Amino acid sequence: MKKWLIPVIVILVIVFGVYKWGVGFNNEAVILQEDAKTTWSNVESSYQRRNDLIGNLVKTVQGAADFEKETLTAVIEARAKATSVNINAGDLTPDKMAQFQQAQAGMTGALSKLLVSVERYPVLKANANFLELQSQLEGTENRINVARDRFNSGVNNYNKHIKVFPNSVLAGWFNFEEMGRYKADAGSENAPDVNFNFKK
Repeated sequence: MKKWLIPVIVILVIVFGVYKWGVGFNNEAVILQEDAKTTWSNVESSYQRRNDLIGNLVKTVQGAADFEKETLTAVIEARAKATSVNINAGDLTPDKMAQFQQAQAGMTGALSKLLVSVERYPVLKANANFLELQSQLEGTENRINVARDRFNSGVNNYNKHIKVFPNSVLAGWFNFEEMGRYKADAGSENAPDVNFNFKK
């Protein structure tokens, strides 16, 4: 074997190893990123289901002629705002996610106020359509929570993959950037103030 052939073989083995490492990193990063984007779509789908149910809930509650108009208006406006904020799964920046989350939190607050207000309307509380919609909303809230948790798990896997060394070097070369997680609403770390006002 010629002496010059050994360094060439070594160089080719190194180049092939780096190529395989780069391809393996890139492919895994793409898979993890796409999985995280899909889980974000599932989060949006769960919120869309909630918004659809709220439309039906509002129609049912409007049937109670003396129901507070102000409460219904707040729900309708919050729903309109929540459905107007959409994020492209390929552009999940922390600012856009915060904007989406703020709109959804407004919807959650308005919906909570509506459901509390219903307690003063026995006929509405006994309405089968209302009870069914309320049950579906509760199930949807659980789905939303599960979808957000799965999204954060997918983002975590992707972020770890692109941040560990030496993958972090390739992440910069291939333009893989850290994805933001879904964060808890501001103030959710505080215990709610519960005030039971029982009348005798």
